Amino acid sequence: MADSRPVVTGFYEKETNSIAYVVADPATKRCAIIDPVLDFDRACRGTHTAFADGMAAFVRKQQLTVEWILDTHPHADHFSAGPYLKEMFGAPTAIGEHVITVQKIWKEVYHLPDFPADGSQWDRLFKDGDRFRVGELEADVIFSPGHTAASITYVVGDAAFIHDTLFVPDSGTARADFPGGDARALYRSIRRILSLPPETRLFTGHDYQPGGRAPRWEATVAEQRQRNTHVHDGVTEDEFVRIRQERDRMLAFPGLLLDALQINIRGGRLPEPEANGVSYLKIPLNYFQETGCAAIRNPKS
Repeated sequence: MADSRPVVTGFYEKETNSIAYVVADPATKRCAIIDPVLDFDRACRGTHTAFADGMAAFVRKQQLTVEWILDTHPHADHFSAGPYLKEMFGAPTAIGEHVITVQKIWKEVYHLPDFPADGSQWDRLFKDGDRFRVGELEADVIFSPGHTAASITYVVGDAAFIHDTLFVPDSGTARADFPGGDARALYRSIRRILSLPPETRLFTGHDYQPGGRAPRWEATVAEQRQRNTHVHDGVTEDEFVRIRQERDRMLAFPGLLLDALQINIRGGRLPEPEANGVSYLKIPLNYFQETGCAAIRNPKS
């Protein structure tokens, strides 16, 4: 396992409780950046690049060469800094091929008739089972739907980047009530991830610090199978679906969902500026019908 053990550095973005990663091959000093965050000021609706600049400074300090900029899925709670870092480092961007399904869902929500829902906003669309390299390390792609219809897991050496399927063991699993989400699909994706070797390091995309503890984002397959509060060994699919759906009914509508997905179905690019040089978001009014926007599972048909 030593020859397949990348160096993984997590970067915690406290405003959205997100973790982005640099995963590097120590032998070649080549790396991939996974799920980078573009900062967003909710009050004035302004973007800035401090978080991504911090990741870039780390890459330069470590004298790494960026080979990939990878998204695990179109995020609903933060903007992607993929295009910004691509311009900086010249590395190709990638996501799973089922991003097209998510694009089609949200193209309708935002009423964007001319939007190309074809995944062309990324340089590569990965299929389940695809392989690529980070330096000399082999990397595998696992299609992992449930949280979204497009989610994938990247397995780089002994490290798996599991996005929003599992959280660390005391925090359970991710919600499955977004349009295109599915609790049964999420359970099956999790069991597939948990069939990786027990020593595999699993790196999650969020940590909400239950009880006020310090942020955590790493646990092994063995630890997840023993201690995950929602899906430890012995929890059946039906039990998990009941737990997940009950939990989802209690969760609030994500505060940045309508902002973030409009950007992230574009691969992280802002809408084209209008004649005055300003980009504008298009936010649907009264589209999600239940009081308090609770029914994100059931957009208006």
